Amino acid sequence: MIEINLLPGASKKAKRGGSTRLDFSSALSGLSDRVKDRWLTAAVVCAVVGLSAIGVMYFTQASRERRLADAEQKGLADSTRYASVLKERVHLEAKRDTLLRQLNIIRAIDGDRFVWPHVLEEVSSALPPYTWLTGLSYTGAPQGQNIVTARPPGEEPAKPKKGAKLETQIPLDTVRVRLLGRTVDIQALTRFMSDLENSPFLANVTLDDSKVEVDNGVQVTDFQLTMLYTRPDSSVIHRVPLKVSVK
Repeated sequence: MIEINLLPGASKKAKRGGSTRLDFSSALSGLSDRVKDRWLTAAVVCAVVGLSAIGVMYFTQASRERRLADAEQKGLADSTRYASVLKERVHLEAKRDTLLRQLNIIRAIDGDRFVWPHVLEEVSSALPPYTWLTGLSYTGAPQGQNIVTARPPGEEPAKPKKGAKLETQIPLDTVRVRLLGRTVDIQALTRFMSDLENSPFLANVTLDDSKVEVDNGVQVTDFQLTMLYTRPDSSVIHRVPLKVSVK
């Protein structure tokens, strides 16, 4: 039988089309096989997660670095400003302490200028009748005679340690008074000691020794007292100008 093809080339296109569909199906089947590989999928997911974490950490660290840099610059500026303020404060405090120490030295010397007159005044005011003194002395140097800032000639002044605060208080020497006397009335001696104890300039009156003797046929009591000279508050001391009338 003879066949006549009235559409030349149609069979070729059909063949070509069939082969194209066949290639596309094989490609899809290969891709589906690859997707079904669990290890490859896990590797891809891990890579994506790792890259995302690295990106997040990078931007976080960069932002933190900028904040720390700004805080460092601010801290340096504040430290410089505060350092100058503290240095000026230390300088002013040193000047204040120096002036205060000098003022306290002047006060100590001025306050002890009249130790002996105060002692004589208080003893004479408290001395009872029929009682007299045979000796009066004191030990210990008042500030007016023993200046605490004095040093031997040629000796360099001691330099204060760095950071050490200057001592502004002036140590005062202890002045002890020794009194010898006689009385014909033992009660007068007791009253004498009580009046001395009430004095603002004397304290710790102690009877060291007493004995009975005969003086010109009269029985008398020899006694020895020791006491401390105290420095009362300035409100107790009343100073008046010294006036001398000239005729």
